[in-house]
Amino acid sequence: MSPRLRKFIGMIGILGFCGAYVVAVATIGDYLPDHWAARLVYYGLAGTLWGVPLFPLIRWMNREPPPKG
Repeated sequence: MSPRLRKFIGMIGILGFCGAYVVAVATIGDYLPDHWAARLVYYGLAGTLWGVPLFPLIRWMNREPPPKG
């Protein structure tokens, strides 16, 4: 698979994941206790940890193609 195609597929995957992640975080956030500390911790973690599930996809996108020959 060409690097350009891998990056295009990865971009679509990242956009889809981020859209679903935002919806999930906002929906769960509606059920949080109405306390500033609970919201601070939740949204702080949610805003920081969104990239962790994307590491394998980004690694796959940037993998070097196998040598020809």
